[in-house]
Amino acid sequence: MNDLPDFDNLTGREFLERIWAGPGASPLGVLLDMRLIDVGDGTATFEAVPSRKFYNPQQRCHGGFAAALIDSALGCAVQTKLGKGVQFGTVELKVNYVRPIFEETGRLTCEGKVIHAGARMSTAEARVIDAKGKLYAHGSGTFMVFNR
Repeated sequence: MNDLPDFDNLTGREFLERIWAGPGASPLGVLLDMRLIDVGDGTATFEAVPSRKFYNPQQRCHGGFAAALIDSALGCAVQTKLGKGVQFGTVELKVNYVRPIFEETGRLTCEGKVIHAGARMSTAEARVIDAKGKLYAHGSGTFMVFNR
């Protein structure tokens, strides 16, 4: 992923829009088969397809799969509100698992929405749903905003 846009000269939303128009995934996204599919003002949507390669010993997707999807959607939603060269980091992540995720679950989407965009802290919430709108997990996060 050496062809990422120049972060310092773009707003957070511009940066994400360029990724969305191009590769659509970070290195972690490639590893987890998830990608950014939509960017809005204070929103970001990812999609992922569960696979047996993400299974835990109980033969279902590890909770980290849904948590990574939620954290990505939350963080990118927050990023859409940031100015040029402004960065952020996850301070707190809360995930609620509603039902297990299996390979047969099929394509999942996760939309993150900013609740509060502050100068130093931001918060967001997200939901992981299947193609029929069935909820699998939801979560919220707090993000520290800082300049480089």
